[in-house]
Parts: sequence; structure tokens; C-alpha cells
Amino acid sequence: MYMAYGYPQVIPLEQGQYPTSQKIIYLKLINRILLVVSPLHLELWSSSQHRVRLGRYKRDADSLQREGENLQAVWSPDTKLIAVLTSSFFLHIFKVQFTERKVQLGGKQPSGLCLAMITCVLNERVPFAENDLAVSNIVSDNKHMLLGLSDGSLYSISWKGEFYGVFGLDSSQHNDSEAATLSHSLVNFSAGEDDITFALNNNVSKKSAIAQLELCVPMRLLLVLYSDGQLLSCSVSKKGLKAVESIKAENILGNGDAVCTSTAGDQLILAVGTKRGVVELYDLADSGSLIRTISLYDWGYTMEDTGSVSCIVWTPDNSAFAVGWKLRGLTVWSVSGCRLMSTVRQIGLSSASSPVVKPNQDCKYEPLMSGTSLMQWDEYGYRLYAIEEGSLERILAFSFGKCCLSRGVSGMTYVRQVIYGEDRLLVVQSEETDVLKMLHLNLPVSYISHNWPVQHVAASKDGAYLAVAGLHGLILYDLRLKKWRVFGDISQEQKIQCEGLLWLGKIVVVCNNVDSSNSYELLFYPRYHLDQSSLLCRKPLLAKPMVMDVYEDYILVTYRPFDVHIFHVKLSGELSPSSTPDLQVKECYPVI
Repeated sequence: MYMAYGYPQVIPLEQGQYPTSQKIIYLKLINRILLVVSPLHLELWSSSQHRVRLGRYKRDADSLQREGENLQAVWSPDTKLIAVLTSSFFLHIFKVQFTERKVQLGGKQPSGLCLAMITCVLNERVPFAENDLAVSNIVSDNKHMLLGLSDGSLYSISWKGEFYGVFGLDSSQHNDSEAATLSHSLVNFSAGEDDITFALNNNVSKKSAIAQLELCVPMRLLLVLYSDGQLLSCSVSKKGLKAVESIKAENILGNGDAVCTSTAGDQLILAVGTKRGVVELYDLADSGSLIRTISLYDWGYTMEDTGSVSCIVWTPDNSAFAVGWKLRGLTVWSVSGCRLMSTVRQIGLSSASSPVVKPNQDCKYEPLMSGTSLMQWDEYGYRLYAIEEGSLERILAFSFGKCCLSRGVSGMTYVRQVIYGEDRLLVVQSEETDVLKMLHLNLPVSYISHNWPVQHVAASKDGAYLAVAGLHGLILYDLRLKKWRVFGDISQEQKIQCEGLLWLGKIVVVCNNVDSSNSYELLFYPRYHLDQSSLLCRKPLLAKPMVMDVYEDYILVTYRPFDVHIFHVKLSGELSPSSTPDLQVKECYPVI
């Protein structure tokens, strides 16, 4: 579960000279780098521990007058190229190169960030520029791009700047009882000046304009959203967008009033934003059946307050998603429909007392009061970047923490409630007075600066100790003595890539990913000393565990798809620095 904390951070953007398009056109985060494209320029920002601008490209006045402002953009998945389509239908392809020039920040710890160079490597007008068409957006894989056009057709371009031409959807439909299943196929036309005219004359592209394309490469799924609210799912071949003629339209999804979509690939769930201001979740593993509908109606807000849905983005683990509205605010929901965070100020609790904001009311206290145009999660789910509708000045970054499980698979309940952020812990402490207190615990700079961000946290059963693991190694915290315990040898710390943490009494159990052999193992350390010399046992595992838990002297480890292994841990001798305890780990049979 996710929980927002603190005030949103403001990331200022460079101001341009009177752009006609008063909004950011593209926002994307890949490999800890955030790309922002405005009508006049491009910016690259670091989204790691330090948020600094790494590079920018600003178009000159002559280029803007001759070729128009930036209209649509897409970033290649390998982050090497950026494609920008201008309002006068010029295609610009930019190359991104990171230099050896380091970013210098305050303090003694190195930032590890390098400045980036953005250079234009291609500038060419697209073949359909004279046909008075609009472009919805651009999707891409590592080799090719696909554009959605206002005549209902698709246009294919390679990242080398090769124009492959227009592809129209054949709208012939079988007259059977399963109206949701279509037998569409793509019709290819050779590139040239007469492409669009040929498509129109052959009655292939006479349909609603394409409003949005979404490509989910792992699922080989292409979603085509039309301006009339119809949503069409298409399958993509293993070759990706290169074999565009192999794209097959399959199902119609939704209720015909969709305005945006977002796919959770791991969960096989499709979120559809509607004109009604509600979000519908569909199960892609069950022929697109409706799971549930989510809205702010139960909190006293209607479509008149928020407007239609403008954008939806899933967290990296696909357990929650953020919803932005056209007229006001954003909200974060869990898959089960629990509202986790909202910028919309809560006043009324029923639709009859809907808290409509009056024009003369002071609303400076509420972020995104003019609506949300774009959103992006960082790669770990700790930050949600959002841009206000009509804004060119700034990005808002909301901080989120993740809740540790208070109850394990075995049913054992833990005393401490711990929420962890990217570089800190929030420990919930209950008192006898029934008043909850929050302990804000910052991690040692010497550890987190090298191992940002926090990835795993585990509390001991008695709640006295916390184990925290970042990119490498781990550290322990004694809540009673308020002291940290770290590895004395940093080389030992760097050899540990934690994939899971458990407490077994006074022993901390680490699931370690051995990078050199791509294997996994369990490491057992006493809580009084983190060092190779104190390692109690090393137990190899078959693969990466899906779930781990502990119960008394037993450790449960599950592998995909659902193989369960149980280990019995036997400790001989006293567990203290002055003795030499012996720890044996044996697998229990039968194995399920």
C-alpha cells in the first residue's frame, strides 16, 4: 500500500518566449531520467536521489517560425533517441549522449550524475503534411514508431527516419453473436504523396479520428482509442512494430465513452478513463471483463467538479494507479478501489452536498487546481511527477512511502507498523493513550548516498530492531538505543544485492542475488555484528523467491509458478560475540 507524505516538491522549468501551446506536450521517465518536452525546448532531469537538470535543447526563433512548435514527442525505450513532431509536420530526431562530465553537488559524497548532450540528427517533413491531418500521439519500440492520424489510420516510421507509409484498419466485421470480437486487419499502402488519398478513396480510413495509441510491448498489445470513445485492442507480432502488417484488431473494450487508457502488464488489468469522470478496470486475462468502477462520487464529487479523466498511470509494481482529471486534481487508488491519496480537498460526503469550488474562493492551498495534464511515476514508486493543466512553469513531485506487511503468510503479526520512503523510514508507534505517534527516521548519509533507494525493510517480531536494504548491503537500527549498525567493510556491503529480508529471532536473514552467477542464496547474520566473519550460514536457493516468510524456526520460500519449500533452522550454542554458534539449515520434506 502507498501513502503520501510531506509537501510536493517543485521542479522549475525553463521559460520560453510566448508559445502558442500553453502546456507541456510530453513527460516520460526511463532509467532514472525524466524527459520533459515543451512547445519550445527539451529538458532531461535526474529522478534519482538528487533532482537536477542534466541537459536541455532549446530551439531557435528561425526554426520555430519555419517548422512550428513541438507538438508530439516520444522517447525510444533504450533512451538513445527522442522523436519530436512539430505543428508544421516536421519530424526531428534527437540523439541523447551522456558525457563524462560529472555533476558537482554540495557535500563530500559524489553524485554519480553526468551531464547530457542533446543533438538533432534528423530534420525532415513527413509525407502526410499536405493532407490537413492531426496526430494523436506517437508510440514506439526500439526500432519503429507508430502515429495515430485523425482519419483513423496509422503511420509507420523507423527511428532511422524511414517513412513506411499509412496503414488503415479494415473495418469489416463478422455478423455473429460475439459483437466484441472483430476480424480487423491492417492494410498497407506504399509511402508517397498519394497515401492518404488512396486510403480515403478505398473506403478504409473513413472512421473516427484516433485519439490515443498505447503500446504494451511485454503483452504485445496495441490499444487504439478513437475520438468517439470506442476502444479497440490489437495484437502485435513478436517482431514488434516492424511487422505492422501483422497487427490484428481483436476486441472492442469499454462502454464507448473512453478518453484515455493505461495497462498494468504484470496484473493484466486495463484501466479506462471515461468522459463521465470515472475509471473502469478490465481483466485482460478474462476476455476484458469489467472488474470494478472507481470514482470520486462517494466522496461528494461529480463530473461537474472534476471533469473527465485526463490521464492514468500505474505504479511500477502495478498495485496502484494515479488518476488525473481535466478540471481539478489527481487521486491515487489501489487496485481494490481504496483511495490512497487525493489532492482534491475533502468537504462534503454525499453528492447532494458536492463541494463545488466558487470562483472567488481562495484555492491556493490545493495543488493542481486547474486540472492534471500529464503524470509519471518514478521507477520505484516513491515519486509521482505531475503537470498542471495549462502550465509551462513547473513539475510537481509528490512523495510516497510503502507500507511493510504487518501480517505475514504464516499469520504471524508484527508489532511495528513501518512505512518506508526512498531515503527514510516512518515508524508508527501506538501509545497507551490511543494516540498514534510517527517516528521520522532518516537513514545514514554514508549508506544511502551509495545505495539509494531503500528497497526492502523488515521489523523484528518484538519491534526492537529494523533491517533496511538499499541497492547493496543492509543496515540495522536499534529502536531502543537509537543506533545504526552498518558493515565495517564496504567491499562486503557491495557484494550483497538484497531481494528480501526476514527476522528469525535475533538473526537477520538476507536473500542475496549473486550477480556473478545469477543465482540466489540466503545469508544469516547475527544482529550484533554485520561482517563476513560473523556470517552464520549460507544456503543456496533454486531461483529468485516469489514470497518468503518465517514461523518459529522455519523459513518458507516459494518459487514461480507456485513451488513451496520449507527450511528448518537449528541453532547450536549461544548467539553472542564471545561464543561460536553453529547454525544448520535443512530442507523439510515433503516439498509441496
